[in-house]
Amino acid sequence: MEPITLTTDRLRLRNFVPGDLDTVYEICQDPDIRRWTVVPDPYTRQDAEFFLNRLVPDGWREDSDYTFAVEPLAGGPLLAAISLISRGSGVWEVGYWLRREHRGHGYMTETVRALAHWAFTGLGCTRLIWRAELGNAGSRAVAERAGFALEGVQRAGLVNKGTLRDCWAGALLPSDFGLQSPLPYLPAREQPATG
Repeated sequence: MEPITLTTDRLRLRNFVPGDLDTVYEICQDPDIRRWTVVPDPYTRQDAEFFLNRLVPDGWREDSDYTFAVEPLAGGPLLAAISLISRGSGVWEVGYWLRREHRGHGYMTETVRALAHWAFTGLGCTRLIWRAELGNAGSRAVAERAGFALEGVQRAGLVNKGTLRDCWAGALLPSDFGLQSPLPYLPAREQPATG
């Protein structure tokens, strides 16, 4: 798929370009981003180059990982990155990071909702999942505000920096956005308690 641009009331989600190198490098010096996401730690300029020149374009070309740069619609600096990663059978996973000084303004929630809508309407996504290591309260707050239903804790559910870690997990369905799923969905009926 060719890269596309999405917009919200305040934001533009666009393809990364080579001119983003210095900003990506700078943002990923944030200890919270290095701690809670899968970006390398330490994060070098070579890591930023690999991200921009290999990971992002390869993901789009292979239809396996769609990564967007997020910037203010009215113009301004790069705020964030967000990705959709294919998990097969219509299931996609969302991951994101946000520049420290722009946290707490609803930008990431707005971004996640826009990307989720595109996943459901443009990719035929049947289930959008979110996972974050236990303790990553910022990511969890964004996911909950974006409408993800928290489904529990997965033991050893994430690999980060070569270590298995427990994580929170949640999901959004097309019906959570008032959209039709590409496949019928039959929710389990609650079983009566037996004594």
